[in-house]
Amino acid sequence: MKGVGTKVHLGTQGWDYPAWVGPFYPPGARPQEFLSIYTRAFDTVEVDSTYYATPAEHVVRGWAEKVAAGFTFALKLPEDLSPAGDAAPDPARLALFCERARLLGDHLGPVLIQLGAQTGPERWEAVERFLAALPQGMRWAVEVRQRAWVGPKLLELLRRHGLALALVEGRWLPRDQMIDLAIHPTAEFAYVRWIGTGQRLEDVGHVQIDRERELAVWAMALAALAARVQSVYGYFSNQFQGHAPASARAMQRLIGQKIVEPDNLGAQRTLF
Repeated sequence: MKGVGTKVHLGTQGWDYPAWVGPFYPPGARPQEFLSIYTRAFDTVEVDSTYYATPAEHVVRGWAEKVAAGFTFALKLPEDLSPAGDAAPDPARLALFCERARLLGDHLGPVLIQLGAQTGPERWEAVERFLAALPQGMRWAVEVRQRAWVGPKLLELLRRHGLALALVEGRWLPRDQMIDLAIHPTAEFAYVRWIGTGQRLEDVGHVQIDRERELAVWAMALAALAARVQSVYGYFSNQFQGHAPASARAMQRLIGQKIVEPDNLGAQRTLF
């Protein structure tokens, strides 16, 4: 797919998986090496841990020190700072999260606001107020998990504020609907997540589910997005097929990106 690969940044949802040692990380790799090794295969990663708490300053600085120029971290907004709950998010705590995120400098990618399956359009006014007041200078994406959210009203709201609607392959929203939205981006960047159907996979060291058809369809969607936005960020869960790095490599192959095979990831371990 000509021109697609340069705009699309693919990675996984997290990197700290001991079960990846062998199938992805070189045998004997230590947890403190995981991130540095990961960056040799992918140029972006989604950080799931920030969904549960704002990271400490030394943690964020540690992430930035382990990656090279051009690598980006997509952060999840902490759940208790989102407009999903009954209480309005604390502006001071939101400001602190943004302050910590900005410590990443050029390594900061998009920030994902996740509205869970329990949060529906009955929260429209709270969500609208929250999105309108988001700090400037950061790229924000919004994920919804109820079908009733998705429609012209939400797309217009996101477009007004330059926010991306996260397109998700999961059990909550129909794939066809998500694919169709690839030609209607609401921001200058796009955000895609591949999660799976809800079947819990405990062994995350190898592919267990054939998603060849889904990957081919999503490759076309990525091409459509890349033709309309400046950058596309996409992240695979282990739950999509069983082993997220393999899923990301399969998509890289489909869109014509250079692939770094696991056998080639151990060559520079002595540098870290």
